Amino acid sequence: MDLYLTVKVIHIVAVISWMVGLFYLPRLFVYHVENKSYYLEKTFLVMEEKLLKIIMNPSMIVTWVSGIAMIWITGFESLLIFWVYTKIILVFFLSAFHGFLVTFFKNFKNLKSGKNKKKGDFYRIVNEIPTVLLILIVILVVFKPA
Repeated sequence: MDLYLTVKVIHIVAVISWMVGLFYLPRLFVYHVENKSYYLEKTFLVMEEKLLKIIMNPSMIVTWVSGIAMIWITGFESLLIFWVYTKIILVFFLSAFHGFLVTFFKNFKNLKSGKNKKKGDFYRIVNEIPTVLLILIVILVVFKPA
């Protein structure tokens, strides 16, 4: 099997896994912030932590490594192409968003700090950010503007 295609398959699977987490974690935050039960709060913390550590963090790393590997396989000249460069910038924004979500999780985890002052509506809006970035990335990949 072709090395490039193998890496591409790994990349696509990693991106899908990462995006699932980026969509689901803010939704968990909505449920978390709108719940008043101590026991449910502990359950949400476990769910959020496992989503981050088992799915999102490894998927983000594999996405980056496989993306860089595809650039390496095809040659670094591909970095001079507008759509590749723009896609990388958008993936940086997704990575920053990922870090943004980690910060919110840490605020939830540190229950005594009271740092989480956000309401469910805030997390509902935050939940739309990865959708917009995903749409832009898919448009770049499909149409590959010059």
